[in-house]
Amino acid sequence: MKMFMVVYAEASDEDIVAAVKEAGFKAYTKMCGLKGEGEESEPKLGTHYWPGENNALIIAVGNDKIQPLCDLVRKLKAEHPRAGLRAFTFPLEEECI
Repeated sequence: MKMFMVVYAEASDEDIVAAVKEAGFKAYTKMCGLKGEGEESEPKLGTHYWPGENNALIIAVGNDKIQPLCDLVRKLKAEHPRAGLRAFTFPLEEECI
């Protein structure tokens, strides 16, 4: 399994979440109000000088679902060039308590 994380500008939230759900990924965790600087967009620091914030979706998926998610992010990045979309994967092990 993998943990897939996509970070994007909060202003694009409705479109990004809707696209993820439409693609069949209904289980996710959303983190809101993230601040940071990226390589492809202006800083989102929640200040007067650098307004805006980022959100992130994290989705636990099987390895076979990573490519479809990457394809979706590429499509969304083309549709929302100023959203600063970036995607990352991490190894994931589910722990049972």
